[in-house]
Amino acid sequence: MTEKITASTANYLWSLGDVLGQGATASVYKARNKRTGEQVAVKVFNRVSYNRPYEVQMREFDMLRRLNHNNIVKLFSVEELANKQKVLVMEYCSGGSLLSLLEEPENAFGLLETEFLIVLQCVVHGINHLRENGVVHRDIKPGNIMRQLGEDGRSVYKLTDFGAARELDDDEKFVSIYGTEEYLHPDMYERAVLHKPQQKTYGVSVDLWSIGVTFYHAAAGTLPFIPYGGPRKNKPTMYKITTEKPAGAIAGVQKTEHGPLEWSYILPQSCHLSKGLQDLLVPVLAGVLEADQERCWGFDHFFSATTDILQRVSIHLFSLQQATAHRLYIHHYSTAAIFCEEVASQTGVGLEQQHFLFLGHDLSLEGSMKVVNFPPTSPSQPLVLVSRSSESHAGIAYKEPETPVIPSRFDVVADYSFSKAIVGVVHQYLSIARSLHTHREVLLHGYYSYMEKVRRECVDALLSVSMVNMRLQTCLCSEHRLHNLGHLSLDSPDAGDNNKKLRLIRENLPVYAVGIRDFQTQLDHFHVELAKHSECLAEDRSIQKMDVLLEKIMAIHQQCTK
Repeated sequence: MTEKITASTANYLWSLGDVLGQGATASVYKARNKRTGEQVAVKVFNRVSYNRPYEVQMREFDMLRRLNHNNIVKLFSVEELANKQKVLVMEYCSGGSLLSLLEEPENAFGLLETEFLIVLQCVVHGINHLRENGVVHRDIKPGNIMRQLGEDGRSVYKLTDFGAARELDDDEKFVSIYGTEEYLHPDMYERAVLHKPQQKTYGVSVDLWSIGVTFYHAAAGTLPFIPYGGPRKNKPTMYKITTEKPAGAIAGVQKTEHGPLEWSYILPQSCHLSKGLQDLLVPVLAGVLEADQERCWGFDHFFSATTDILQRVSIHLFSLQQATAHRLYIHHYSTAAIFCEEVASQTGVGLEQQHFLFLGHDLSLEGSMKVVNFPPTSPSQPLVLVSRSSESHAGIAYKEPETPVIPSRFDVVADYSFSKAIVGVVHQYLSIARSLHTHREVLLHGYYSYMEKVRRECVDALLSVSMVNMRLQTCLCSEHRLHNLGHLSLDSPDAGDNNKKLRLIRENLPVYAVGIRDFQTQLDHFHVELAKHSECLAEDRSIQKMDVLLEKIMAIHQQCTK
């Protein structure tokens, strides 16, 4: 049995095999407090780090001592090894980094909406704390955003690695180069990666560019700017994409060697974010992914836009005739009238045509009613929108993921990459299947609810017909008695016309009743058809089959990983 090599300070002990991360100047290990057993992360600096100026070496210690926020990794103490090397003792985040989460095959096409919103909230709050303290990070990327799992299983994301951070006010500039290629501002990329001489200075907006690339990566599962061959292999084109990007574009890709650049102004259809959230997020990405530092958003604009997103509540809506699901983001203090306008904007169903059901019952949205008083919704229990006019059927929009090409020859690395991609593709298919299954359930429940509503209206209509018939009978009998007593002349033109109209209505009432009963019969027929669809849905085992298939493919991928 191989003996583990350990290292320690006065209060902490760790194995050199428990590496959490490695960089050019330091390595991070999982360690324990010798007395309490508490898990921590220790950052051990190597000899390269000591070649830096002393003030640069001390910068990270000083930064972490000053910063105190739930979305920034805490510094517990600074200790030393026996050889006097500095060791930072920091908060241990059990969930790994955001990068490790994005590299998991199930997130190959981006994070789920709920998780993305947590990332957005945590990063925005952490960055806001930095700006309040006049700090620029200069190396924001998914690998420097750690994930802590709370007692309730909810993620908390924390900024880490302040080795490149420094104090910088909004109107100040710096000239030194830090950062990671794919997330580096184009001006810094030109000098650091392409090694082109330039006299440019850099401001706090370089953090905003890195944040934009990070948010896009978290939302889409891929980097926004991809030259043919990849960012690391085709660096001149990488720089060309980022600097020639049209205003408003949030992504650019070159699909063939020396081919044209293709721009995108929206997130990929394969991402898991709703259109409601995308409509709010895309302007933010376009605002910060601007190479021209003069045209790029400032932090005030960025914080205003992202805070506006985070302060909204989401309402799940299902348009019944269109068979489309929506997630509307709206302020809790907004009125029902504003909500209905947003519904009209997303669905095309006009205000006068909107009728809402919830859990099978009519939901009356008074114009002055506040959104905060709406019932809680979910994808499986949304507000159901019924249009009073005919609507074209649209259904769920999805794009089948592209299956990677099978490697032409045996190669362990290629097989590993292929199996990882396939696991991601099957996860995406499974996500689509689950969405379709939920849509089908909501559609059936929606039609059941609507049919029950119409059935009740038919019963009320038949009762009304019966009541009208009785009243007409009473009126005609009263007129006949008055005529016999000599109080009314049936020969007068007005009396004759009224009698004809009353008798005509009374004669047609049975026709109306027959029509309503025929409609009830049709509803019964539709009810039977819906019951058949419900039985088919209950017997559908496609998702279970896909789960089994995924387990088998993951087992193969794990073998390739080993």
